[in-house]
Amino acid sequence: MAAIDTTRSLGSHGLVGRIGATFSALIAAFVDWNDARVTRDALSSLSDRELEDIGMVRGDIENVARNGGVF
Repeated sequence: MAAIDTTRSLGSHGLVGRIGATFSALIAAFVDWNDARVTRDALSSLSDRELEDIGMVRGDIENVARNGGVF
């Protein structure tokens, strides 16, 4: 009688799993890049006075965009 191992989920190991993990990492990197771009554009469009109102200076924009608000 033959036995089938059902303890492994499809794609969790081996080549398919690595391809899936790589694809997920690429998507996550793209999403992070796009979020930083949108944040950078939005903050850059503010005047110096508006930036001062939220406790920032123009030099903080890149740091905030890269680190998600921690400056």
